[in-house]
Amino acid sequence: MAEMKVKCLYCGSEEVSLYGKNRTGRQRYLCRNEACRHKTFQVEYKNQASRPGTKEKIIEMVMNGAGTRDTGGVLKISPNTVTAVLKKRNSMSSR
Repeated sequence: MAEMKVKCLYCGSEEVSLYGKNRTGRQRYLCRNEACRHKTFQVEYKNQASRPGTKEKIIEMVMNGAGTRDTGGVLKISPNTVTAVLKKRNSMSSR
């Protein structure tokens, strides 16, 4: 059986251990680095919008004049997800 070295997606540390599985059966990992902001992560996602960095890409595309349908098509996510991310960002910035 092949062994795969997994690095933390956020800090790049190799101090990673198995942390169970999510509802869809995908493996979850725990970062043991004390300085890491995120403790758990997945390497493989079923939902494209859950991948790290997707929200930042959405905001960047919209700030450059792309519409929600264009953004959803390029990132292969629903336009409704794009709208939800933008609404959430707007409500967070008004606090």
